[in-house]
Amino acid sequence: MPHSLWRDERAIEGLPIRLVIALVVGVACLGVMMSTISGLGTIQVTEVDVEPDPEVTGPGDTDVTVTVVDPKGSPVADATVVAKSGTATLDSVTTATTGDDGEAALSVDPSLGPNQQEGTVAFSVKPPSSGNYRDEQSNTELLVVRNG
Repeated sequence: MPHSLWRDERAIEGLPIRLVIALVVGVACLGVMMSTISGLGTIQVTEVDVEPDPEVTGPGDTDVTVTVVDPKGSPVADATVVAKSGTATLDSVTTATTGDDGEAALSVDPSLGPNQQEGTVAFSVKPPSSGNYRDEQSNTELLVVRNG
């Protein structure tokens, strides 16, 4: 019996076309599943960014208003903004929570190194737990420039 299967050539006749059909059906099913998953609103998350005001400052005590926004520019309330040293140095990390207008007031005291003409203060955001927000990409930074 096993010897007769070895000589049977009918099994290979339809194999290539069956593989092509299986591949086409599989790709079509994968496309339908991916479009269904991407269309679900509950899975989508929104990246947030910050808009510091002023955008450029000098070394020393500075009051900065930071607005947390979504990609459409709408303000995000109840987010925690963290200011920390970038290439400019801060003595400590400063935090504030945004109000209904998406704004948080921070007081920072950036300093630059002896031969450093400019630096940055970095911001990170802890989004509110009530929305589908995320802060995974780098945010806009505050530019610190030495005058003269």
